[in-house]
Amino acid sequence: MTVRIPVITIDGASGTGKGVVTQLVAKRLGWNLLDSGALYRVLALATQKHGVSLENEPVLQILAEHLDVKFQTPETGELPHILLEGQEVTDAIRTEKIGNAASKVGTFPSVRAALLGRQRAFRQSPGLVTDGRDMGTVVFPDADVKIFLTASPEERARRRYNQLKEKGIDVNLSDLIEELRERDKRDQERAVAPLRPAEDAVSIDTDRMTINQVVERIMLEVTNAHIENACGKKGAM
Repeated sequence: MTVRIPVITIDGASGTGKGVVTQLVAKRLGWNLLDSGALYRVLALATQKHGVSLENEPVLQILAEHLDVKFQTPETGELPHILLEGQEVTDAIRTEKIGNAASKVGTFPSVRAALLGRQRAFRQSPGLVTDGRDMGTVVFPDADVKIFLTASPEERARRRYNQLKEKGIDVNLSDLIEELRERDKRDQERAVAPLRPAEDAVSIDTDRMTINQVVERIMLEVTNAHIENACGKKGAM
């Protein structure tokens, strides 16, 4: 008998906190983690490495189909190290420039189709927690729990501003707000897999919530769905 592997999707725009929230929820459950945005960011970095235009859909599709990317999870339980063609790019893909480029390559249907199978392959026992923009609407429409995080552009820009300042990176808050608004518009209006909550998603406004409060809110939904012990916790098999 085939055991159905449960999935929790956490979608939302950039800066809503979905990345760290997904990591914490996955850790709490002992489940696998998929940072779907990392795949698009790696692809965006690969375009720079190989001199591919962000407007050249046919070549972008080929690049996506043959993308040499690996996620290595350290035995210490740290977050996965991301390798592009054998070179670690875990930090390199997190810049604002790469984020904006990832948003652009993600507008092409053929590129999204090329990466779809890779994302679905992360669905392994005991369960999967995944973050992105279309996880609950396109990639895992049968997910057991679907979450959609929201926050104002101003609050998201403030969070990103503080993160960059902590890293010693000089940045303008007004520019960040404008970039987020442009990116939101692009993601919401793209023809394929636009940024929007699934019809059965639970929307959570994170403007005035701490990370831990958001995690606890999601865990409540998981408890109500009765899936946290569906396949046992990781390492308990």
